[in-house]
Amino acid sequence: MAFLIDSIKQGFAVLSRARGLDMLAVRLLLAWEFWEAGIGKLRGENWFANIQADFPFPFSLLPVEWSWAMATWTELVGAALLVLGLATRLGSLALMALTVVAWASVHAGQGYNVCDNGWKLPLIYLVLFLPLLIGGAGRLSLDHVLARRLFSCRTGAA
Repeated sequence: MAFLIDSIKQGFAVLSRARGLDMLAVRLLLAWEFWEAGIGKLRGENWFANIQADFPFPFSLLPVEWSWAMATWTELVGAALLVLGLATRLGSLALMALTVVAWASVHAGQGYNVCDNGWKLPLIYLVLFLPLLIGGAGRLSLDHVLARRLFSCRTGAA
């Protein structure tokens, strides 16, 4: 029994040394999803005219070409920022706003089921963005490196 308890403690110690992988995994998963969506828009035809009436205010006031470009580039730039862990809170906030617009205009009336184009995935994305928005990108990020350098410059530490 002592061997089992010691093995569990050692396993948790290994996991503790891997801090940073958690937020990296969340960032990479979200980045992949939004990159794929952005590339699809970049290479595809603008179908926003079909749903513009369902866009929440103020997005419903914009020309569909602007909305399409904003969505495309928010997905692509936001995904790149997530991969790098750079301006992660800002990128997360932008992608969360995009997700809310998509939920309202595309997924809201479809129920919960992913197979019916329901709102399950937007909900999952929003929940996954929360730790990034609140806690930042994590240790394995440019945000972390820049914050450490900025903090060390302000305190005079080397």
